[in-house]
Amino acid sequence: MKTFLSILTIVFSLISKGQLLPSYGGERAGQSAFTFLKNDLSVRSAGMGGASAALPGDAYSALQNPAGLSSLNSSSFTLSHLQLAGGLKQIGFVATLPDQKSSSSWGIVLNRIQSPSYSERTEFRPEGTGYNLYSSQSSIGVTYSKQLTEQFQLGLTLKSISESYTTGSQSGTYTSLSTAADVGFLYTTDLNDLCFAVLLRNFGASSSLNGAYQAVLFNRSEIQGLESNTLPTEFAMGFSFIPWKRGDNSIRIAAQLVHPNDNAENYRIGSEFLASENLVIRMGFRINEMGQTWPVGGLGWKMPLGNYKLHFDFAVQKTDFMGWRNTVGLVFTQKRIKS
Repeated sequence: MKTFLSILTIVFSLISKGQLLPSYGGERAGQSAFTFLKNDLSVRSAGMGGASAALPGDAYSALQNPAGLSSLNSSSFTLSHLQLAGGLKQIGFVATLPDQKSSSSWGIVLNRIQSPSYSERTEFRPEGTGYNLYSSQSSIGVTYSKQLTEQFQLGLTLKSISESYTTGSQSGTYTSLSTAADVGFLYTTDLNDLCFAVLLRNFGASSSLNGAYQAVLFNRSEIQGLESNTLPTEFAMGFSFIPWKRGDNSIRIAAQLVHPNDNAENYRIGSEFLASENLVIRMGFRINEMGQTWPVGGLGWKMPLGNYKLHFDFAVQKTDFMGWRNTVGLVFTQKRIKS
């Protein structure tokens, strides 16, 4: 516990000059690149309003807090799909391989968002130029998680990020590359399965688009190039615990504070009700996040499938400006073989 508190002290001192709670303004919105990295591809997390930093480890941990991955005792892989407004579709894939002898786990994480094809239109050709516009962004990463003590876990994800914009007849294709890291800590106690977490996501170098660029005039000033933007870095800390448990039924409550570098701080509260051995009901709220005033909800169901356990998860959220966001996911977990 002393080690965990020491880490908290160091983290607080590093961000003491930042905006920890004082402002509710979103004056930094729209100033980061690769914002698809902020979308929640963990269906469990999405159903709990994103309050997932301090959840006990599962296959989705590589998408949220990589520290939880070392809790796994069998290999697994996940597929998730997020439907966004405007025909945007985002998919995620995670494969995990635990090593019980060293109390550690490895994982591979894929994340990709793809836009549909749009007809290019200009002020001189409003009916269309005959060219199409489309874009894609993706990341691939490797996760390593280690159980340092019986209660303390550490996780790291290193990922490569890329994007491509095909802009039709004017300029061809723009591309961008960057690298980032996720670092997470998870501390678990024996008191009602109380967990504390600290997490830093998408920490890396700034990025800018590269490609053939035509200078344009805007407000009598000539624009010659494309500016560089930071990654959507987030610092989060949270906790979760089980206040009630009876037989196969239990309730887990989770909460966390999120400090992004491109918007105001927000707060997330979620709950997970284990209604039976196979059915989970989830609900959550996002507070002080623009466009996220509605509650979110989700369901989870698991069943045996050969040598695997199949988990099906679904989450739904109504947004203020971008319609409905639906997330579905499948988790295949290999059954443990008794030695």
